[in-house]
Amino acid sequence: MIAEIKKSAEQKMQKSLEALKLDLGKIRTGRAHTGLLDHVTVDYYGNPTAINQVASINLADARTITVAPWEKKMLGAIEKAIRNSDLGLNPATVGELIRVPMPPLTEERRRDLTKVVKHEGEAARVAMRNIRRDANAHLKDLLKEKKIAEDEERRGQDDIQKLTDRYIAEIDKLLQAKEAELMAV
Repeated sequence: MIAEIKKSAEQKMQKSLEALKLDLGKIRTGRAHTGLLDHVTVDYYGNPTAINQVASINLADARTITVAPWEKKMLGAIEKAIRNSDLGLNPATVGELIRVPMPPLTEERRRDLTKVVKHEGEAARVAMRNIRRDANAHLKDLLKEKKIAEDEERRGQDDIQKLTDRYIAEIDKLLQAKEAELMAV
């Protein structure tokens, strides 16, 4: 029973960590990367569809993303979707290709993005602590129902705390790497 609670808590923590990695990937640095457009959707025959489902996305160079729609008539819709996204990008159509240049980040914008990164990290830490609280509550319930002994409950709580500490350290590492990436000129 205790092993199941720990396994469940670890799976939830891993999912929270993956969600943080995805969220941090959306925060742009001065360099271009194709994952930046992952959450942008385009109207495809009345259905909101991810851009990577209607076009191929590549890097032309370190500061330019190219989007090649599979259907010519999607050019305008894709360009509009990128322009209207919250990324602050200004795409330009060149023939059958959309070029998305990455504007250089100002010092002020870097600081703002660092604050966003810290906020995302704090939200992930809170998620980890909530998972720990839920797992500990399950252990207490088992103790009340006399399905486990007190020392087993204490050992289980210690294990869950170690798990929580490990994942929070992982979050801190991710945040430090992202902040360093943002502040690099």
